[in-house]
Amino acid sequence: YLGLASEERLKNRGVSACAVCDGAFFRGQDVVVVGGGDTAMEEASYLAKIARTVTVVHRRDCFRASKAMIERVGRNERIRLLLEHVVLEVLGDEVVTGVRVKNLSSGQEHVVACSGVFVAIGHTPMTDLVRGQLELEDNGYVRLVRPGTTRTRVPGVFAAGDVADWSYRQAVTAAGTGCMAALDAERWLAETDA
Repeated sequence: YLGLASEERLKNRGVSACAVCDGAFFRGQDVVVVGGGDTAMEEASYLAKIARTVTVVHRRDCFRASKAMIERVGRNERIRLLLEHVVLEVLGDEVVTGVRVKNLSSGQEHVVACSGVFVAIGHTPMTDLVRGQLELEDNGYVRLVRPGTTRTRVPGVFAAGDVADWSYRQAVTAAGTGCMAALDAERWLAETDA
C-alpha cells in the first residue's frame, strides 16, 4: 500500500490490492491502478475487461513492466496512463470517490474521479521471522528445494502461501499450498518415524 491515512480509512471501501479479488465490484465504473511494473499492467488489463475506464498512475516517466505488458496496456482504449504522477490522497467519506494526484514535473494537482483504487506497487513477503534460518530468494520469498512441493532446505520445515508464492498471491492458492505443506509434513513425519 501507499501508506496514506485516507487509503487506510477506505480499505475494503474502494481501496484494494487485488483486481482478481475485488474487480467485479467495479463493473462498468471508473477505477485507478497505482504502479508501473508487470503487476500493475496485469491488474490494469484485467480491470479493463470489467470497468468502464482504468487510469494507471505511475510516479516515473517510464514503466518498469515488460515491453509486452506495456504494449498490451498501451493498445487498450479503456486504459489511460498518467506518468510522472503520484497519488496524494484517496477521496471519499464512506466509499472511494476519487484520488488527488500530483504531476511531478509541473507540480500541478488534480482529481481523478473513480470508484476504486487498486494499489499494485509490489509485494513484500513477511519473511523476516525466518530470515537467517531459511534460505530466501533474491525477492525475499522462501526458497523451495523442488518445484511442486513445499519443502525447504531445512528438514521438517515447509513453506506455503504468501511467504513462498510470488506468482499468484491469491487466498485460494495460499490455502492450496497450505494443504500441500500439511501433506508434505505428514509424509516427512512418516518417513522419519520409519
